[in-house]
Amino acid sequence: MKRALISVYDKSGITDFARELASRGFEIVSTSGTAKLLKESGLKIKTIEEITKAPEVLGGRVKTLQHLIFAGILADKTNPDHQNEVKQHGFELFDMVCVSLYPFKQTVRKPGCTVEEAIEQIDIGGVSLIRAAAKNFKSVGIIVDPQQYEFYLESLDEKKDINQLLAADAFEYIASYDINIANYYRKISGQKSGIFDIYFTNYEELRYGENPHQNAVLYNIGDKGFEQIFEKLHGKELSYINILDIDAAYNLINEFDEPACAILKHTNPCGAAIGNDIKDAYSKAFSTDTVSPFGGIVIVNRKLEMDAATEIDKVFTEIIIAPDFGTGVLDFLFKKKNRRIIKYNRPDLGDQMELKSVNGGILIQDRDSIVVNENELKVVTERKPSDEEMKDLLFAMKVCKHTKSNAVIYAKDGRTCGIGGGQPSRVDSSMLAVNKAKRFNIGLEGCSVASDAFFPFPDGVIEAAKAGSRSVIHPGGSVNDEEVIKAANEYGLAMVLTSVRHFRH
Repeated sequence: MKRALISVYDKSGITDFARELASRGFEIVSTSGTAKLLKESGLKIKTIEEITKAPEVLGGRVKTLQHLIFAGILADKTNPDHQNEVKQHGFELFDMVCVSLYPFKQTVRKPGCTVEEAIEQIDIGGVSLIRAAAKNFKSVGIIVDPQQYEFYLESLDEKKDINQLLAADAFEYIASYDINIANYYRKISGQKSGIFDIYFTNYEELRYGENPHQNAVLYNIGDKGFEQIFEKLHGKELSYINILDIDAAYNLINEFDEPACAILKHTNPCGAAIGNDIKDAYSKAFSTDTVSPFGGIVIVNRKLEMDAATEIDKVFTEIIIAPDFGTGVLDFLFKKKNRRIIKYNRPDLGDQMELKSVNGGILIQDRDSIVVNENELKVVTERKPSDEEMKDLLFAMKVCKHTKSNAVIYAKDGRTCGIGGGQPSRVDSSMLAVNKAKRFNIGLEGCSVASDAFFPFPDGVIEAAKAGSRSVIHPGGSVNDEEVIKAANEYGLAMVLTSVRHFRH
């Protein structure tokens, strides 16, 4: 008889999995809460206590830490000496171990989590079971994730040996688990950082990277990876550049609560707007630059209905992204085979980090998640912005935050009028925004201007005023702030300081 030991914290899918194992001739051995659930589901199981003849003690801290259990897992079925000892002592051998650990990482993220609560979520027996089974992969399979259940059952049916692969996954799983504990201990001891770790659950090889001669892979992080946020409904497989664009679009659209649309090209916005509905927002965003959206990315933050989809369809777009689609919209959009259609959701991603590779290392930083708060702004000029100007200033800064530095955004009535970014000089960015507005016959009179960093000299502000701007928002903090403010007063501008810089390199 084959034998499986099941002891899981994450019980999703476990009863169905255990039932499938039983149908394939496995005896199920289980512990405490898992055993109770399986029994209640009508499964015939054996408890750990029936093997060890010893009760769980110390409030459940010790239940599987018994030599009879570990001998049954660690016995090498190809080793004659091991097998002689198995017969001599009557050890019951295990063919598969299924374990998921206490949720330490999730627990310490909860507000107000105490050290005592965190410590109780440090799994001991589970980690030991996983290590033992993974070490003895020649004789035992180890499963640590519900996503592996179907894979394991298929391997049984097809008589494929996947134990070594499962063991590799298991060691990654417990390594990540232990690193999180170590980092938590360092944090409560006063150290700011420890070992960097992200647990990648799976990966997908991409066709190529940024260019055809570069190889590329997409890794998914834990149970909230890229493929859990974005679902491709139609079109060719996503490329490396597609994924970068989708991520940039998603980050930008999440700035808005109102119906909004953003159009991006090479991760930079070429138009963004809020509106009465999505069709209105798209029309405003598209009018900012009617050339760049060709082959670009369109993202909206409401269900995409047919009226808006019809407008978007008039220009070829590489990707259309929405949280949902109205009646008949998908059938309509699917008519263009090469276009990708993406549906997204907004899970709670927690405190995610940003990574950038450099020669010889990796740079890690917190995400720029600060949202400009109107109550924290400081008006520094003689003229104060009107209510409408303030709305446009806040809107412009949200777009500015997601535009490559140096970034300067002209906006009015909840839409971008001119976008300048990625230039070596802030004046260059301002001139680029003004020139693009002129190119598309957009008047800048009365516009509000946002800059991702301070104006080091008055020239950028003067350029904005000459273009027709009436209000400016930027972080401030330059040694020349007084000169910049003086220039703003001379040109009748209202100037607001945020004290928060939003560089994006």
